[in-house]
Amino acid sequence: QVQLVESGGGLVQPGGSLRLSCVASGFAFSRYEIRWYRQAPGKERDFVARVDTTGDRRHYAASVKGRFTISRDNAKNTVYLQMNSLKPEDTAVYYCNAWEGVSMYWGQGTQVTVSS
Repeated sequence: QVQLVESGGGLVQPGGSLRLSCVASGFAFSRYEIRWYRQAPGKERDFVARVDTTGDRRHYAASVKGRFTISRDNAKNTVYLQMNSLKPEDTAVYYCNAWEGVSMYWGQGTQVTVSS
């Protein structure tokens, strides 16, 4: 059974940090590019960051570049999103996505709320 399970979300004050995790199972994780997306209430799901299969190449949305870092540990079938200097506009449900060109999987999401 294919699963992507996100965790690490929560409530944090502006300027704070969170680290999201996404644990994969049921498929060949190391062959998939992994992406993080987020969806704020009433808005479309937006791309946040992606990492290639080896972890060497990373790409970020302009809105998070310099503040967020994506990484992966293929030995643990896990991808991380380190989020620093959080802003209220980062509030959203964050989703993990695994993509291999033909097949794609989504996690159930984890809520991140940035508020004082």
